Amino acid sequence: MDLRDQLKNMFPDHEEQDFEMPQEAFVQKEPLVCKFEKKGRHGKPVTLIEGFEGPDEELKTISKKIKSTLGIGGSTKEGTLIIQGDNREKIMTILQEMGYKTKRVGG
Repeated sequence: MDLRDQLKNMFPDHEEQDFEMPQEAFVQKEPLVCKFEKKGRHGKPVTLIEGFEGPDEELKTISKKIKSTLGIGGSTKEGTLIIQGDNREKIMTILQEMGYKTKRVGG
Protein backbone atom coordinates (compact mmCIF):
# COMPACT_ATOMS: atom_id res chain seq x y z
CA MET A 1 0.00 0.00 0.00
CA ASP A 2 1.57 3.25 -1.09
CA LEU A 3 1.08 6.73 0.32
CA ARG A 4 -1.70 7.59 -2.13
CA ASP A 5 -3.76 4.55 -1.01
CA GLN A 6 -3.20 5.39 2.64
CA LEU A 7 -4.45 8.94 2.07
CA LYS A 8 -7.56 7.61 0.27
CA ASN A 9 -8.31 5.42 3.30
CA MET A 10 -7.86 8.33 5.70
CA PHE A 11 -9.85 10.84 3.61
CA PRO A 12 -12.42 8.94 1.54
CA ASP A 13 -14.40 12.07 0.59
CA HIS A 14 -11.41 13.91 -0.83
CA GLU A 15 -11.28 14.27 -4.62
CA GLU A 16 -7.97 13.34 -6.19
CA GLN A 17 -6.27 16.01 -8.26
CA ASP A 18 -3.47 15.67 -10.77
CA PHE A 19 -0.31 17.03 -9.25
CA GLU A 20 3.18 16.80 -10.67
CA MET A 21 6.14 16.97 -8.39
CA PRO A 22 8.53 19.74 -9.44
CA GLN A 23 11.80 18.38 -10.72
CA GLU A 24 14.83 19.17 -8.66
CA ALA A 25 17.20 21.50 -10.48
CA PHE A 26 20.67 20.11 -11.05
CA VAL A 27 23.52 22.05 -9.45
CA GLN A 28 27.17 21.40 -10.35
CA LYS A 29 29.19 21.36 -7.11
CA GLU A 30 32.75 21.25 -8.45
CA PRO A 31 34.09 23.35 -11.34
CA LEU A 32 34.44 21.74 -14.74
CA VAL A 33 38.08 21.03 -15.56
CA CYS A 34 39.11 22.24 -19.01
CA LYS A 35 42.44 20.90 -20.26
CA PHE A 36 44.42 20.50 -23.48
CA GLU A 37 45.78 17.17 -24.66
CA LYS A 38 47.70 15.78 -27.65
CA LYS A 39 49.06 12.59 -26.16
CA GLY A 40 47.66 9.36 -27.58
CA ARG A 41 45.73 11.10 -30.36
CA HIS A 42 48.27 10.90 -33.21
CA GLY A 43 49.35 14.49 -32.60
CA LYS A 44 45.85 15.95 -32.98
CA PRO A 45 45.04 18.57 -30.34
CA VAL A 46 41.83 18.21 -28.32
CA THR A 47 40.22 20.04 -25.44
CA LEU A 48 38.85 17.85 -22.65
CA ILE A 49 36.12 18.98 -20.26
CA GLU A 50 35.99 16.71 -17.22
CA GLY A 51 34.23 16.63 -13.88
CA PHE A 52 30.59 16.90 -15.00
CA GLU A 53 28.32 15.51 -12.26
CA GLY A 54 24.90 15.69 -13.90
CA PRO A 55 22.80 13.47 -16.15
CA ASP A 56 24.04 12.35 -19.57
CA GLU A 57 21.26 14.28 -21.34
CA GLU A 58 22.55 17.54 -19.86
CA LEU A 59 26.11 16.68 -20.91
CA LYS A 60 24.91 16.07 -24.48
CA THR A 61 23.09 19.43 -24.42
CA ILE A 62 26.31 21.18 -23.34
CA SER A 63 28.28 19.35 -26.02
CA LYS A 64 25.80 20.34 -28.73
CA LYS A 65 25.84 23.98 -27.63
CA ILE A 66 29.66 24.17 -27.69
CA LYS A 67 29.99 22.36 -31.02
CA SER A 68 27.32 24.40 -32.78
CA THR A 69 28.57 27.72 -31.39
CA LEU A 70 32.19 27.10 -32.39
CA GLY A 71 31.42 25.08 -35.54
CA ILE A 72 33.76 22.24 -34.57
CA GLY A 73 33.46 18.52 -33.93
CA GLY A 74 33.61 16.56 -30.74
CA SER A 75 32.05 13.79 -28.73
CA THR A 76 31.16 12.65 -25.23
CA LYS A 77 32.74 9.60 -23.66
CA GLU A 78 32.32 8.34 -20.09
CA GLY A 79 31.27 11.74 -18.72
CA THR A 80 34.01 13.64 -20.55
CA LEU A 81 33.53 16.09 -23.40
CA ILE A 82 36.13 15.79 -26.15
CA ILE A 83 36.25 18.85 -28.44
CA GLN A 84 38.55 19.08 -31.44
CA GLY A 85 41.35 21.67 -31.30
CA ASP A 86 42.73 23.89 -28.57
CA ASN A 87 39.69 26.04 -27.79
CA ARG A 88 39.95 26.25 -24.00
CA GLU A 89 39.28 29.97 -23.66
CA LYS A 90 36.25 29.95 -25.97
CA ILE A 91 34.80 26.83 -24.35
CA MET A 92 35.31 28.22 -20.85
CA THR A 93 33.50 31.41 -21.88
CA ILE A 94 30.54 29.41 -23.24
CA LEU A 95 30.37 27.26 -20.09
CA GLN A 96 30.46 30.34 -17.85
CA GLU A 97 27.63 31.91 -19.87
CA MET A 98 25.65 28.70 -19.25
CA GLY A 99 26.22 29.12 -15.51
CA TYR A 100 28.99 26.58 -14.89
CA LYS A 101 32.18 27.22 -12.95
CA THR A 102 35.31 26.34 -14.88
CA LYS A 103 38.93 25.69 -14.04
CA ARG A 104 41.78 25.72 -16.54
CA VAL A 105 44.42 23.03 -16.12
CA GLY A 106 47.79 23.02 -17.84
CA GLY A 107 49.55 25.50 -20.14
